[in-house]
Amino acid sequence: MGGLRGELSRVAQLVADYRERLRGARVAPVAGRAELRSAFGGELPGSPTPLSQVIDELVAAATPGLMGSAGPRYFGFVVGGSLDAALVADVLTTGWDQNAFNEALSPAAMAVEDVAGRWLKELLGLPASASVGFVTGAQGANTVGLAAARWWVLHQAGWDVGRNGLFGAPRVRLLAGAERHATIDRAVRLLGFGEHAIEEVPALPDGAMDTDALALALSRDSGSPTIVCAQAGNVNTGACDDLGAAADAARGANAWLHVDGAFGMWAAASPRTRELVGGIERADSWACDGHKWLNVPYDSGYGICAHPDVHATAMGYTASYLTGQVVGREFGGGDFVAESSRRARGFATWAAIRSLGRSGVADLVDRSCALARRFADGLRAIDGVTIVNDVVLNQVLVRVGDEDTTNRINRLVQDEGTLWLGATSWRGERLLRVSVSNWSTTEEDVDRCVEAIARARAAVIARK
Repeated sequence: MGGLRGELSRVAQLVADYRERLRGARVAPVAGRAELRSAFGGELPGSPTPLSQVIDELVAAATPGLMGSAGPRYFGFVVGGSLDAALVADVLTTGWDQNAFNEALSPAAMAVEDVAGRWLKELLGLPASASVGFVTGAQGANTVGLAAARWWVLHQAGWDVGRNGLFGAPRVRLLAGAERHATIDRAVRLLGFGEHAIEEVPALPDGAMDTDALALALSRDSGSPTIVCAQAGNVNTGACDDLGAAADAARGANAWLHVDGAFGMWAAASPRTRELVGGIERADSWACDGHKWLNVPYDSGYGICAHPDVHATAMGYTASYLTGQVVGREFGGGDFVAESSRRARGFATWAAIRSLGRSGVADLVDRSCALARRFADGLRAIDGVTIVNDVVLNQVLVRVGDEDTTNRINRLVQDEGTLWLGATSWRGERLLRVSVSNWSTTEEDVDRCVEAIARARAAVIARK
């Protein structure tokens, strides 16, 4: 059987084989960018190539450079591994090839975002009236949230930023924690404020924002248009800002409160961790990822706003040729994101939540946190190893030695292939960082990885 049907069947088998092999496979790639470029390279083809040959060449060239990030022993970043239901839905999404801009282009893409968005809000404890934009990830979500914030705070000051831009506009204060994620800075830069506009609020010992210092900073200038950026899930420690206190401070200053909750917002989905993000529902906008803890394929994120009219005003647009962009229509799709031609990301998110249900999502969060604690306990038992943070979610910071020792251990672990993790710099120290968020990770995987780290440390210490 040849042609499209035959190749799709063959590719489905290739994908299934790859996924099954991940359980025991080496995690790190065996080839680097330059070598892979040669494999993909050659002269520009002068004539068509048969489909089967294209697929063969693609698989052969790519395989040595594939990172096993979809598997159970990848802990380098907060990366999920795509649930089976989400993976299959994403394959269907590619086949259906829908443009999820508005209802005229794809009623199904709009409807699935409506339902999946409603489910997301229920899981995350957010207002049912909030609007949800399906974006590429937390960078897109933070940019959307801060764009809505920019419009609102300047509108409150009598300035239409959409028409008049920032030249001559009232100065906007942007307050964010000292340990905010770098995507906040990038969003501020992209939105024209510039990174120097950020007023840093000191961090507590765990990396969370000092909300007493936030309240004091806000009280010093309560008359300016103001945006506060809080965080759910510090990228190093997993700590969450006191969102209730941040909301109190923001409300008292008539400021917009945005929460960067790329992975930490998922704490709200479990009764065991929900208190870590208490008060989250009181924010004005939120950024969250699907390809992290929900384990939806890349790229998937959610820019959520408590004020749909502000959200759509800040992000939406229309033109004479755009069928379906009529006055009085129901907002959705392209109204809430920066893209016009956009992948129908809602199908995979719908499938993930439909397959797990409320209890399954909670279990996924709980299991990841339990495995992170198991990681910490196992590493703590190794002579000379210290766990630096209080493991409140899925992040583990590990002290294995000085900077040189840490970097050597990190490289050796990556090269050995049992697992993949990264190093980070935090509070003047070079540390290993473990992020547990893959649905398929087991206790056996964790124990095997702890042993690999112990071997690597012993080998590095022996050589010094």
